[in-house]
Amino acid sequence: MIFATGLICDSARGACGKGRPRVHFFFQELLNGLVLGSIYALVALGLALVYGTMGIPNFAHGHLYMFGAYAAFAAITVLHAPYWPAMILAVVCLAVLGAVVERVVFRPLRKAPEVNAIIAAIGLLFFLEAVARLIWGSDFRVLPTPYDKVVNLFGFIATQQQLIVIAAAFVLMGALFYFLKRTLLGSTIEAVAQSPAGASLVGIDADRVATLVFAISSGLAAAAATLIASISLIFPEMGFVVLLKAFAVIVLGGMGSIPGAIAGAFILAFAESFSAAYISTSYQDVVAFGLLVIILAIKPTGLFTRAT
Repeated sequence: MIFATGLICDSARGACGKGRPRVHFFFQELLNGLVLGSIYALVALGLALVYGTMGIPNFAHGHLYMFGAYAAFAAITVLHAPYWPAMILAVVCLAVLGAVVERVVFRPLRKAPEVNAIIAAIGLLFFLEAVARLIWGSDFRVLPTPYDKVVNLFGFIATQQQLIVIAAAFVLMGALFYFLKRTLLGSTIEAVAQSPAGASLVGIDADRVATLVFAISSGLAAAAATLIASISLIFPEMGFVVLLKAFAVIVLGGMGSIPGAIAGAFILAFAESFSAAYISTSYQDVVAFGLLVIILAIKPTGLFTRAT
């Protein structure tokens, strides 16, 4: 992920490390990891939800995330919507787009070999990127935010936007858990994930569940993109980077596992943050993915079993 202004101390990590107590530097990087992990978690949750329910590795998920960032950018710069209404509009637009994608692209391939759905997702990925490039061009953009002030929390430096990212992500994760565990629609999603055949026998419409899952997945991606787009760059290829990280997260956590997606997201984010701070930014991905390999060598199925 490319950051325009950095997470908290990106452009001055050296100064932070030399001029501030080590314990402060440690907690600054912890805060960095929380911000990054919050975004990875929201994106990976949608990916895990689709895979856990339908068994589809949606390789276009990162580009739905990218479209969410552009949708929020258009809402603010073209429609002059305030920040939060722009986020809601982006989430709604991407939820609708996700439902359309499921209906038009993936549903006809439901009974086809899995490789067909993978190829279709890759084709959709390039289509979405081409559309974004046609509409917005290839220039880098940053989402305007009213929350750009720097705050000092017990000696730790953060921007309001970074704190909002963490708070909003945890609210959304909690809302998803409540929806899945405490509502009738959530129960139908869990039933389809556990046994599609059994769910159909009790009258659950798998097609409607699939549409709902894609809508939720895309809406979460749009929320994540809107939250981070004020401190990262928006560009047509941004979906590739987040997709790679999201797939690493769900493999680490256990394919299709919702708790695993959250745990894997923060493990990967903290590995990146602390390796960049204490080793080098050049090696942060090496360390993060090396940790992934080590964990999978010990527990090949991931940290959690497949379950929603």
